[in-house]
Amino acid sequence: MEPNISKYFANDPPSCFDSLTVGDRSKRDAAAVSEPYLSYDYLLNSAMAAKPATNVPDNLRDLWEPPRIVPGVPPANLTMPGVSVATDLTDPVQEAVGLLVDTNEAQQRKLLLPDNVTQDERGLRELIENGCFRSAVNLTARLLTIKQQGFGHAGHPVKHSPNSLQLWFTRLALLIKLGQYEIARVEAEPFGSLSNPDVFYEFYHPDMHSDRKGSMAPFSFRLLLAELPIYLGAPRVALDRLTELLAIVIQIKVYFDRAGAPHAKEAHELWSSRETRVLHSIINCSLAVKDFGLAEQLLNRLLEDQTMVLISRRTLISAWGRIRLQCGDIVGAEKKFAEARRLKEDKCSEVPDLIDRGLLAVAQNDFQSAFELFQKASVEAPTNTMLHNNMGVCLLYAGKLKEAIALYEAAIERNPKPCLNESLLVNLSTLYELESNNAKEKKINLLKLVNRHRADLTVGLDVCLKLQTIV
Repeated sequence: MEPNISKYFANDPPSCFDSLTVGDRSKRDAAAVSEPYLSYDYLLNSAMAAKPATNVPDNLRDLWEPPRIVPGVPPANLTMPGVSVATDLTDPVQEAVGLLVDTNEAQQRKLLLPDNVTQDERGLRELIENGCFRSAVNLTARLLTIKQQGFGHAGHPVKHSPNSLQLWFTRLALLIKLGQYEIARVEAEPFGSLSNPDVFYEFYHPDMHSDRKGSMAPFSFRLLLAELPIYLGAPRVALDRLTELLAIVIQIKVYFDRAGAPHAKEAHELWSSRETRVLHSIINCSLAVKDFGLAEQLLNRLLEDQTMVLISRRTLISAWGRIRLQCGDIVGAEKKFAEARRLKEDKCSEVPDLIDRGLLAVAQNDFQSAFELFQKASVEAPTNTMLHNNMGVCLLYAGKLKEAIALYEAAIERNPKPCLNESLLVNLSTLYELESNNAKEKKINLLKLVNRHRADLTVGLDVCLKLQTIV
C-alpha cells in the first residue's frame, strides 16, 4: 500500500503549519482532515473573541475608500442581511447518542447553551472559548434579531454599526468552522465585498459615530468573504477576490509610506501584517488549484521581508519544504528542511526539525525511522496530538495495525479531550474497520467518549466516526 503523504499533514495546535492542502471537505479520508495552509483563525481574532490592538489609531485601522454618493440621490445598493434559518442548529453528537445508544447516555452530555451565558458579546466569547460553536451560532441569531437582522429580515434596509458587523463576521466564521457552507454562502451574499455605502461611517450622521471615517467592517471580515469561495469549491473565484484585496492593501500601505504620513510606523506594521495575511490566503488558493509555482513565488516574496523574526522565517521555510513533499519533490523538500534547520537558534525546540525529518522519512517509505522521529518529538511536545496521528499512520503502513490502534486508544485514555479530535477519530475509526467486522461497537464507544469529553465536532459523524445516524 503506497502512503498518501497528505495523511501526515494534520492541523492540530500548536502545529499550525502542518496542514498544507485545501481538500473537498465532504470527501475526507483517514488522517486527511485539514484546514488551509497557514490558516488564519477567524474566531480567535474576532472582536467577539479577542480585543483588537489598542495602539493602532482608528483612522489607520478603518481606512478604506467608500463608494461615491451623489447628494440627493439614494444609493442603488444597500447591505440588507438576515439570518437565513428559522431554527437553532442542533447537536448531532447528542442526537446520535440518543439514537445509537440510549437517552440516559445522551443526558451525560454537558454543553454550554445560549441560555447558560449572558446574552451579549461576553456570553458569545464564553461559548467560543469552550468550543460550543453551535450554541454560539444560535446566540448570534438572537443578538442579530435584536438588531432587526434576524430570520425574515433579509432584504430590508437596516442601520449597521461596528458591533453588528463584528457580530456577522463572527457568525459567518462559526458557520465555516462547522462546515455549514451553504448557510454561510446565503448569509454572506448581501455583504458582497463590503463595498456598499451603508457599511461606512460616512453614510451616517457624524454624531452617530463621533465623526469617524472609513470602514465599519473589520479587515478580517473582508478577508473572510474573499476566502469563502474556497469552501464552496470555487478557489479560482477566491483567487480573483484575494488578488483584488491585495492590490488595495498595497495601495493603502504605499499611501502611509509617503513622506510625512501620520503614524507612519504603526501604519506600516498594520498594513504589512494585513498584506501578509492576504498572501497566506492566496497561497491557500494556489495550492487548492495545484498552482505550486505561484505558491513558491509567494513564499519567496514573504521571505523577502527583512524584518521577519528568525523563528517565523524558519517556520515558513519548513512549510515550503512540506509543500514540496506534497508535490513529490523529495530532493527539493530536503533542501528546504536543511535551510530551515540552519536557522535554528540555540534554545529553540527540536520538534519542528524532528517533524520535518519524519515527513521526509515517510516520503522515502522508511516508516520505522519516521515513527521514531515522531515519537521523539512527542516526548518533547506531549500535547501535540498531530504527532500521535502521524505515529499511528506510520505503524499502519508498516503493517502494525493492532499497534496503531493501541497507540490511539492509549492517547485518548491519557488525555481524552484534546485527543478526541477530528483527525485522530477519523484515523481510529478507519483502523477499526480494517481490523474486524465488529467495528461498529467500537466506534459507538468512541461516540460515548466524544459525548462526555468533547464539545462540538467540526466534521460530520458520518465522516469523523463513519457512523450513519439516519435510519
